Amino acid sequence: MNKVAVITGATRGIGRSIAIQLGQVGYQVIVNGMNQTLIDEVVREIQRTGGEANGYAANVADPSEVTAMVDVIIAKYGCIDVFIHSAGNLHDHKMMNMSDEAWQSVLDVHLNSAYYCIQRILPHMHNGGDILLMTSTAGLTGSVGQVNYSAAKAGILGIVWTLAAELQHNQIRVNAIAPAALTDMTRPIIEHVKEKYANRNEPFPEFWKVGSPDDVARFVALLLEQSDPDLTGEIFGVNGTKVTKWQKPTPAFSVNSVEDFFGTWQHQKGR
Repeated sequence: MNKVAVITGATRGIGRSIAIQLGQVGYQVIVNGMNQTLIDEVVREIQRTGGEANGYAANVADPSEVTAMVDVIIAKYGCIDVFIHSAGNLHDHKMMNMSDEAWQSVLDVHLNSAYYCIQRILPHMHNGGDILLMTSTAGLTGSVGQVNYSAAKAGILGIVWTLAAELQHNQIRVNAIAPAALTDMTRPIIEHVKEKYANRNEPFPEFWKVGSPDDVARFVALLLEQSDPDLTGEIFGVNGTKVTKWQKPTPAFSVNSVEDFFGTWQHQKGR
């Protein structure tokens, strides 16, 4: 039987492209989303190109719905080989204007749902496997006006680095991708930036020139093809054809005197 891949947020954007790509290369794809009509559209698209797919509507921010979804998948397939977490949302505000609801919603959809899914899927990864989570440069470097999103995506990094070490002896690899792609979620932000720079008569920054969801999907398929068990705990930036390997934070400097620390800080700052 072909490998079973469960993909959250698979009805649009990057998740949808990954689902279609994996269907084309032989995976049995489980399309997750919250809109059954959109799920069915992706399933039909995968089947139209000769792939195998089924869909399951579930809010992965709800642990009981995740449990029910995993139970149905295991009853049908017996195991799960790949889990890809691409579900996401945005409620952007600067901290002073952010509501508790906006904070909680983004943490739930990006971070808590990653935990719920992984915790319930792990017992069914009998033959090793791959866990792949979507993070963001917002989680790596911060992003003004996105404290909820940045915190959630930084939390994903902690999951990746911890579980990569925790699960390596189970032959389960855990990696993350920080994608830059034009999607329904990113389009409003990018259009806002374009307008802002156009009004200033300034060139559009290279940083905001992003690739497509299909670029990310192709990278994911190639990543899953790799057989190296040490290819785990990594964060990959994917923007079009450009792929960047991010590294864990490392100590910048240490001193053995509390009194000397800030003098060293000033010296380092002035370099």
